Amino acid sequence: MATLPKFLIVDGHSVIFAWPELRAMHNRKTFNARSELVKILTGYQDHSGVRVVAVFDGQGKTASNESQLGGIQVFYSASGQTADTVIERLVAKYVDRCDILVATSDHLEQETIYALGAQWISAEELHTLVSESEKEFSRFLKDYQKKR
Repeated sequence: MATLPKFLIVDGHSVIFAWPELRAMHNRKTFNARSELVKILTGYQDHSGVRVVAVFDGQGKTASNESQLGGIQVFYSASGQTADTVIERLVAKYVDRCDILVATSDHLEQETIYALGAQWISAEELHTLVSESEKEFSRFLKDYQKKR
């Protein structure tokens, strides 16, 4: 039996407001907090092999999708929509083809994601997941360097 591709979909602002270091950045400049979260999630994608998608509330009149070579996918909701709407559409569309985990601390969104057939973790649990991945990757690099 083939394994399904693994995806992590992140409710960007839910995570920013749950992580004190990002919330402090957001209070000074939203762009910096978003950029730092994308940087952290790109590192997680690189360490874990799990494809990551970050979704933020809109930046204009139309939904947009950004992706840099080797980076994560970033979506912004359209005007009048929320990131939750984009996340729910992604989950509904891909849940049968992918193993999807959604990171959000929004309780209503957690229930909706679960009802759609995906799993969820809180923003705090994502912080732990990312930290553990970074530690594991550091151990791997140290072991690799010792063998050289």
